[in-house]
Amino acid sequence: MYIPPAFRETELPFIQETMRTAGLANLVTATANGLVCTPLPLFLDAGEGEMGTLYGHMAKANPHWKEEPVGEAMAIFMGPDAYVTPSWYEGKSLDGKVVPTWNYVAIHSYGPVEFFHDADRLLSVVTRLTDRHEASRPRPWAVDDAPADFIQAQLRGIVGVRLPITRIDAKRKMSQNRKMEDRAAVKEGLSASADAGDRQAAALIRV
Repeated sequence: MYIPPAFRETELPFIQETMRTAGLANLVTATANGLVCTPLPLFLDAGEGEMGTLYGHMAKANPHWKEEPVGEAMAIFMGPDAYVTPSWYEGKSLDGKVVPTWNYVAIHSYGPVEFFHDADRLLSVVTRLTDRHEASRPRPWAVDDAPADFIQAQLRGIVGVRLPITRIDAKRKMSQNRKMEDRAAVKEGLSASADAGDRQAAALIRV
């Protein structure tokens, strides 16, 4: 990923929180037959390894896991993003030399991917993933709410995914290359938007 110095993000807590908040990632592997990509909900175990380890699962019918990876795999997480109109820039009224852009946060996590079938490990992954996404609900659903034999049958239809992170490319493009007045105007404009994603992006603009 192309990352100009102004947009490079190195704060691991911010990076990990972005990964947790994103939920859905794109798992990409290079194979002898070309690139393969599968959208997957992944969770981060920050305590496993220096940079954390990602876990998830995919359908056993998905041929992705059968393709032997060449080199590292990559998990792509997207954070808040928003269109930025040049109408917010001071230069619009001065000389007109302004153009639109897009603000966004992107995290690329790399590491050797492992696909596994062990039922106990799969149950742990499914349980942790479910608990993470059900925690905020008034009446959280739990894996053991379903019959045990039904869950075991479901586990036979999936393959586990483990990706210990060895390196990360993180980009936070939030108008850092603009002067203070422009950043403030973009933040104000996005904050006033009816779109929740715009307002999330606004919160990341530093003024």
